[in-house]
Amino acid sequence: MWALWTWLFSFFFILALLLLLGFQLICLVDLEYDYINPYDSASRINNVVLPEFITQGALCLVLLATGHWLVCLLHLPYLYYNVRQYIQGQHLVDVTEIYSQLKVEKKKRFIKMGYLIFLFIFSLFWLLFNLGEEDD
Repeated sequence: MWALWTWLFSFFFILALLLLLGFQLICLVDLEYDYINPYDSASRINNVVLPEFITQGALCLVLLATGHWLVCLLHLPYLYYNVRQYIQGQHLVDVTEIYSQLKVEKKKRFIKMGYLIFLFIFSLFWLLFNLGEEDD
């Protein structure tokens, strides 16, 4: 039963991460098409960056604590990238440089989104597998 709860927890946390990244991408696209000013876009993005990092860290800790080491290893590259960005001070979007970094910021978030979609599908598969296993 614990495996089912772990996969359900993982499913919703990855979904939350996808929503946070989607919000960041929407802010960047709005900025690109001039629907929002750079200050508002940067502040909105910067407000959700740390919750994204904390959510990913909590997910890795839960997977590690419940004994899903292989899945935790799949999440580690994403966590490592986030921690490295935070340590180097590159995790926040700079208001003055946002136009020149727009393509790079969008590309980084699309790559993160692709990786999270892979993890989401993997998590969904194991959730359904464990759900079917619990019925037997």
